[in-house]
Amino acid sequence: MNRTGRALALGCLLLLQPLLATAGGNSLLIPATGRCTLDSQPEDLAQALADCQQAAKDGDAQAQYELGEFYYVGKSAPRDLSKALSYFEQASLQGHAEAQYRLGTMFFRGEGVAANNVQAYIVLKMAAVNGAEDALDMADEVSAQMPRDELEVATQVLGQIFRKYLLELQSAEGRTPFSPLP
Repeated sequence: MNRTGRALALGCLLLLQPLLATAGGNSLLIPATGRCTLDSQPEDLAQALADCQQAAKDGDAQAQYELGEFYYVGKSAPRDLSKALSYFEQASLQGHAEAQYRLGTMFFRGEGVAANNVQAYIVLKMAAVNGAEDALDMADEVSAQMPRDELEVATQVLGQIFRKYLLELQSAEGRTPFSPLP
């Protein structure tokens, strides 16, 4: 994102701050950090961790991502790549772009899991589609290290995933697969 775009985005967030403060029960306007805050004081960390784990268990993709980051970085607790991988996978399955990006990076680097460039490439491409800014660059880095046959397999899998997704989109609300998308 260029400097003007970042400044515009920051300006919009600053303008929305009063709305966020008065959001009440509207979860769409509550910042994600309000639901799962693990940057707590050490004496509050146990409760914050328990709250975040409950939210993750209840299916909150942002909480799953935050827990993944918590265990991946290992700042306030010992680094646990197995737990990080599990939470990133859960959030990724719900389409969380940053969790997909982190998961793809872990597959590429072999962090907490055996390195797998095909899987890394697929997950990184999905992260890019879902809005992770750096995912395309990382996917290009992965593809540069892949033999042609692995890249073809990954591309075929991605094609199947996207075709299925488009069919689901088009069949929702009674559309046929050949109807134009809204």
